[in-house]
Amino acid sequence: MLTSDAGVNEIHAFSRSPVDWQHKKVRGHFLDLTDETSIDKAATEATATSPLDLVIVASGILHRDGELLPEKTLRDLSSKALTEVFAVNTIGPALIAKHFLPKLRGHHKTVFAALSARVGSIGDNRLGGWPSYRMSKAALNMLIRTVSIEQARRLPEAIVVTLHPGTVDTALSKPFSKRVAAPKLFSPTFAATQLLRVINGLEQKDTGGFYAYDGSPIVY
Repeated sequence: MLTSDAGVNEIHAFSRSPVDWQHKKVRGHFLDLTDETSIDKAATEATATSPLDLVIVASGILHRDGELLPEKTLRDLSSKALTEVFAVNTIGPALIAKHFLPKLRGHHKTVFAALSARVGSIGDNRLGGWPSYRMSKAALNMLIRTVSIEQARRLPEAIVVTLHPGTVDTALSKPFSKRVAAPKLFSPTFAATQLLRVINGLEQKDTGGFYAYDGSPIVY
């Protein structure tokens, strides 16, 4: 992992709640995805001494406290749920891109990666359901594709992508994990290791793409 990589000098970790990271390489910062001021401040703090080489946006919401649930049919849609899901899955990452992309190191390979989901692929949607989550991730994919074009004009070495981690054994997938075959339910450590492997293998020609945990491209 990154903490044991000799080539990594410092890791900046962002969260709404205080976390004791217990590692000398890790610097914790406050960041609230729904508060642009906190995003701007976090980007400034993280680059006070040096620019960034890698930014990973790992935010996502699918359900919450039994109040927010993925919709089974169109009848279940509500503006309240749509607003909350888009705030976390699309708008927050867009604002992170706005404030963090200018902080990337110039004239050097850099990567900005946002976690998406295969269900956000329009071309791969054959089952339907979960419209707000699908829409928010599809919008995220479009955001990253658009940003990658702009970023390539400013920093040709920069790579901007979305990544699908697979189904990971976390609180987000917990209500639905029984439907997933054991070999396809990944531990967080396995998923993170796979994604870092994909990131390390990316080249400039890959910018703007959407890739699975095994490096295979996913159709938008």
